[in-house]
Parts: sequence; C-alpha cells; structure tokens
Amino acid sequence: MRTRANESETVATPAGDARISWYRDAEPARAVVAVSHGAGGGIEARDLRALAAALPGRGYTVALVEQPWRVAGKKVAPAPKTLDVGWTALWPALEKPGLPVVAGGRSAGARVACRTARALGAHAVLALSFPLHPPGKPEKSRAEELTGAGVPTLVVQGGRDPFGRPAEFPAGTALTEVAHGDHGFAVPKSAGVSEAESMAVLTDAAVAWLDRMFG
Repeated sequence: MRTRANESETVATPAGDARISWYRDAEPARAVVAVSHGAGGGIEARDLRALAAALPGRGYTVALVEQPWRVAGKKVAPAPKTLDVGWTALWPALEKPGLPVVAGGRSAGARVACRTARALGAHAVLALSFPLHPPGKPEKSRAEELTGAGVPTLVVQGGRDPFGRPAEFPAGTALTEVAHGDHGFAVPKSAGVSEAESMAVLTDAAVAWLDRMFG
C-alpha cells in the first residue's frame, strides 16, 4: 500500500493557495477520489491516510486536498462560503487526469463536497464523518446539505459520532458504520477492535461502492 504521495502541487485560489497531494498506482486508474480535511485538522487524519494507502492499488487515484486556510497555517477554518470558493477554484486541477472525479471529505470537508457536487459535475460524493448536527443539538440538522448533493453519496460514520450517529441519518442514506468510532474514527481499546480493522471497514466500503460505479 502506498504511504507517500507521488506528487504535490500548489493551486492558487481566490481564498489563497491550496495544496493537492496525489497518490497514484502504476496501473491506469478508473477515477479520482478527491478528499479534503475537516475544520479541526489536516490531511494527516487517519481516514484520509487510510484511503490514500488503500485505494490506488485497487484502481483509484486519491487526491488529498489541503484547503487554503490550512496551507496558510491558520488554526480556524473560514466561513462555509469561503471553503466552497477554495474547493471550486481547485476543481479544474482535480479534473486534469481526465477521469471522473468523486468529491469527498471528512466533516466540514464532506459538507463542502455535498454543497458543490452538482455545480462542479462531481460523479459522486464520499462523505466521511458527516456532521449531521452540532453535538447535542439534533434540532440544528444539516441533512438538507447531504440529501441535496444531487449525486450518488456514501456516508461512512462512526457508531458513536456525537455529530450524528448512523441511526439519525435520513432513511435511504447509503451508509457504512465504523463500529465504536467517534468523529475521528477513533475506537476505544475496550471495543477490542484495532485501528487497522476499523480503517479496513472504511476503505473496503469505499472500494465496493466505487466498484459498483466504475467496475
């Protein structure tokens, strides 16, 4: 499995410079899976790294996207509109390989992917730890962002995610649960499940879903 990027490129956007780390395999890929980080971290997140390691060898190029605010070294993400501007501006770079692009991200990055998918022509959306609502505030639902993506969407959600547990999602949502996982897919030792096993649930679900579209 690939652990280091083949290439890293900087892309200028109206919100500042973004950065794309490309993970490719020697064999021709069927699609690009572009995933961005959340509002509280970067592309070092365990789920993003797991995708970058597992998917290239199974037919999919992975592009890990660092939003401009993160590249600039800021600790707080800007408003959703600014996040969307940055993502939209770097989209042509994701299309350069000439392959279908699956938009994705974790948490705030998943929201960006959903909000912009239809306008950008994304083939599908991979939503990791979608923040369905703020913790403890289920009445402030963001379900409309998810259901309004307008393209096939797969949610991968931790079983104890305070931003929305799997059972809280709208009926009909294509969803894979990472048992015992929190918002960052961390699993307590008491669960008897290793991080590698949890991440395999995530990557296997993503590959099976992608294969149904591109296989």
